[in-house]
Amino acid sequence: MTPGAGSGRLPDAFLAPGSSSFAEFLSAQAPSLLPSRRTLPAGTTLEAPHGTTIVTVTFDGGVAMAGDRRATMGNIIANRDMEKVFATDEYSLVGIAGTAGLAIELVRLFQVELEHYEKIEGALMSLEGKANRLASMIRGNLGMAMQGLSVVPVFAGYDLEQSRGRIFSYDVTGGCYEEHDHHSVGSGSLFARGSLKKRFRRGQSLDEAVAIAVEALYDAADDDSATGGPDVGRRIWPTVGVVDVEGTRFVAEDDVAVVVDTLLASRVDDPGGAR
Repeated sequence: MTPGAGSGRLPDAFLAPGSSSFAEFLSAQAPSLLPSRRTLPAGTTLEAPHGTTIVTVTFDGGVAMAGDRRATMGNIIANRDMEKVFATDEYSLVGIAGTAGLAIELVRLFQVELEHYEKIEGALMSLEGKANRLASMIRGNLGMAMQGLSVVPVFAGYDLEQSRGRIFSYDVTGGCYEEHDHHSVGSGSLFARGSLKKRFRRGQSLDEAVAIAVEALYDAADDDSATGGPDVGRRIWPTVGVVDVEGTRFVAEDDVAVVVDTLLASRVDDPGGAR
């Protein structure tokens, strides 16, 4: 009889000391539950919703991250109000681009990974440790990426040791790179990055960073059909997360609406944002 089976007790594997990595534990005990262990039949392709553009920008004392709300499937809008920016723990955020379902599943696993580490070790993982742990999880998804189901997130957080916001980007192989000042990922990232370069100023305030992030998404949506701009008719606004010494939080939709209204008013006679 398997230890713990039918006895109301957890199996011995759940009680034995081991790694502080929940992903490693899952890989050993129930590997089929990992997103990276799923495969497509040979010669087949899968049409799945894709998340598009995420931007992140530092400010004096922290970092802000904003994501548009559109998910696409080919030339079809699959979802108009998808959430793409998530709090991963008390001092970090992650934004997703790529295959939406896999990305969300990866984020949930990463959230459990950080919580598991904190419970086992009795301390928060360092920000660089979190960034590297996410890189290893992306690396494990390489097989799915080779089949066209890639996940490319951007990670940002407040470094308690350095007292500043930091940004990390990734590639599909799990490569992890620290970015400085600002970054964007997704189909509209090229246009968003140009907007960020124009508007970013070191030492800017939180409010300025939020306004710049929202404007970058607006500019991306102007040139990239897969990026959803602010939907005034449906009152669908970008998701904006912030992390600083006070922790992770999200900007209220009513406050984002004010930022959007101000931006739209400034573009009435200047739609290209030349001034």
